[in-house]
Amino acid sequence: MDSIDSKEDRWARRLVCSKTGVTAPLDEPAFVSPAGAPWMVEYDLDPDKGEALRRALPGRPWTLWRYRELLPVADFAGRVDLGEGATPLVRLRRFAPEGIELWLKDESGNPTGSFKARGLSLAVNRARELGAPGVQLASAGNAALALTAYAAAAGLRARVALPEDTPRTVFERCREYGAEVLSSPGTLVEAAKLLEEGKERFWGLSTLREPYRAEGKKTMGLELAEQFGWELPDWIIYPLGGGTGIVGMHKAFAELERLGLIGPKRPRFVAVQAAGCAPIVRAWEAGQDAAEPWENPDTRVWGLRVPRAIGDFLVLRALYETGGSAIAVDEKRLDGITGWTAEHEGLRVGPEGAAALAAVEDLEAAGAFSPGERVVVFQTGDPANYV
Repeated sequence: MDSIDSKEDRWARRLVCSKTGVTAPLDEPAFVSPAGAPWMVEYDLDPDKGEALRRALPGRPWTLWRYRELLPVADFAGRVDLGEGATPLVRLRRFAPEGIELWLKDESGNPTGSFKARGLSLAVNRARELGAPGVQLASAGNAALALTAYAAAAGLRARVALPEDTPRTVFERCREYGAEVLSSPGTLVEAAKLLEEGKERFWGLSTLREPYRAEGKKTMGLELAEQFGWELPDWIIYPLGGGTGIVGMHKAFAELERLGLIGPKRPRFVAVQAAGCAPIVRAWEAGQDAAEPWENPDTRVWGLRVPRAIGDFLVLRALYETGGSAIAVDEKRLDGITGWTAEHEGLRVGPEGAAALAAVEDLEAAGAFSPGERVVVFQTGDPANYV
């Protein structure tokens, strides 16, 4: 069965400010709320809809669009779709701590080689539906690849700004997609300043500064729930940059509970950052509900080099609400982990995935895991994107 009979396929209803609860219409352009906070998409959900969705899923193609009622696109048939989502869960048997079931959610198979394809697919689709003349963002690499690919497929002009030390292949691939590519010294914070001029010609799709990247990223959580037979894992270990993935998955689990597909149990979220750029870790250790910007970030792991995140309070809320934690890892450990994982597990992991695996070692050493627990580590991108 490929449709949900006698029910409106689009369950999205409105936008809600994540800080104040103020609402806004769904089908009008929106960036940040009047409070300067991210908008979130609100859905009309109940257990009857959940049961209908459960019955419909087996007959649908295995892409993120199988969850279309939980996505906010207005024109499902006319969407831009490059085959995003539907990434595998791979059991790690030799890296796993004794007595622990360890799984790798491998996002490298997405169309542009990383989990960024999920969020930018939804953001670009919605930008096109809402009349954007063009789209832009500042990126450390993977988001730029995703934005430019989906913009090309959607027939939209694209502009990206990259730190000048971003791998050359990222610059080349973005230009192959027909995008305008800018660069500057420093981090993506400095790069973003290049986009100010001419921004009336391009809608900004930066992390959590529009409502829809989180909707694409939440499909990672929807997939995990379905792949595990609607029983969530005990832990999710996640390499964190801007934080959209944790924010999106936390939202996904709340929506699945309202649909009656899961119960109240939640995985413990663990945010992993590089020791040279760890604003969320510092805030979590201090018990704060917001993170101060990290001065002079120092890490070669581009996906983790995010010194300031507009959704910091949402990430920290997810950590506190799930009894999770935040860990900073020394990136000197990462080459050893990537080499060991290739040799002993037959898997090539990127530096972000290696950071998450390093956090598994730290949690094991701290005695955090209990026998029989199921742990999921996110491998967010293809290491080839960094060559």
